Amino acid sequence: MTHEQPTSPTGRRERAVDVLVVGAGPAGLALASRLAATGEAGVEVVDREDEPGGVPRHCLHAGFGTRDLRRLMTGPAYALHWADAAVRAGATLRTGVTVTGWSGAPATDSLAVDVTSPAGLERITARAVVLATGARERPRSARLVPGTRPAGVFTTGELQRTVRLHRRPVGRRALVVGAESVSYSAVRTLRKAGVEVVAMVTELPHHQVSPATALDARLRHGVPLLVGTRVGELLGRGRLSGVALRRADGRSTTVACDTVVFTGDWIPDHELARLGGVTLDPATRGPAVDGAFRTDRAGVFAVGNLLHGIEPAGMAAREGLLAAGPVLRHLTSGTAPAARVPVQVEAPLRWITPSRLDPADPRVATGGFILRTESRLAPWSSLVVSRAGSELHRQRLVRGATPNRTLRLSAAWTTRVRAEDRDAGPVRISVEH
Repeated sequence: MTHEQPTSPTGRRERAVDVLVVGAGPAGLALASRLAATGEAGVEVVDREDEPGGVPRHCLHAGFGTRDLRRLMTGPAYALHWADAAVRAGATLRTGVTVTGWSGAPATDSLAVDVTSPAGLERITARAVVLATGARERPRSARLVPGTRPAGVFTTGELQRTVRLHRRPVGRRALVVGAESVSYSAVRTLRKAGVEVVAMVTELPHHQVSPATALDARLRHGVPLLVGTRVGELLGRGRLSGVALRRADGRSTTVACDTVVFTGDWIPDHELARLGGVTLDPATRGPAVDGAFRTDRAGVFAVGNLLHGIEPAGMAAREGLLAAGPVLRHLTSGTAPAARVPVQVEAPLRWITPSRLDPADPRVATGGFILRTESRLAPWSSLVVSRAGSELHRQRLVRGATPNRTLRLSAAWTTRVRAEDRDAGPVRISVEH
């Protein structure tokens, strides 16, 4: 339920809600739709953007909805579906609202955030807060790419906003840096904008999407893929004139283009989590959560690509739906786990989520674990789960694994992590060839 109180001495209007969801992307909206539909809690969703829907609303191409809605939709239609679902279920949806920080020390039990919007300053207190703030791509500056600072340099998100929302021209000839699924999405966006894509480049020895996706893109768009290649320097003053490339064998070349799009290399939008004293996983850089999407701050949950940049929108929405149950249980019981067991990976694995287990309730709401690897793993490799030298589970990888593509691990072994073995240390996931 929502309760409004008089303006505080700080000049902020104070309000109270049952559940506050920060982020109106697929994860946040799906969670709000399921939780509000129960009628057990008042749910409010806030987002700093002017429209709800998250990244999909910028993606004009089809390919959305097949995982969670069992139908093919464009990005804007998919975003509209989940926004309408949340509102129809009874959730309050507010856009143009920016959460600027938490009120009070992170150690306190009170969950209150300060927000600003065209309506003024507010302080919202909630019984549960769900962080669904998503992820963003690292821009050119964060990738430490040398050269001049010309116009014509984008991330995928900037490109899609320029084309979709602002309807501005982006150039004539483009180079796409990256070869994962979102890279091919950038190719489609550029082509729809009438831009010639001269090449895609990746430092890895292969693309990181399914063969069908990559082949489809090459056949329809005729885009050459340069593997084992990195960006050495950006050229041009005023406007990009070219990109210097460096090959793994030492050769160099310059591609003439007026646009470059840096894709992939995701980092979670974790600033609010960090300010709230939530422990971040050092590998994913998102909040460390257990199988119920609980962080280590009581009452604070995290879902979607804030945990794992970046999975398809359908997977983020599915996590939102699954997280509704744990949030509702928190509102009912208010209890937090006494201790969590860390789940860690060994090279060449990069990270895993969830990265915590509650021995008293080892269920994993997602139905399994998501992993990423630093290098290609050959078919017939095995994932080995162990703790204190004792093997808990072994899973054969029939199809192998590729960097920037999801690898899944069964959660069948989690019930073997016992509460009484607290001194056994973390659970470790390794690879055996």
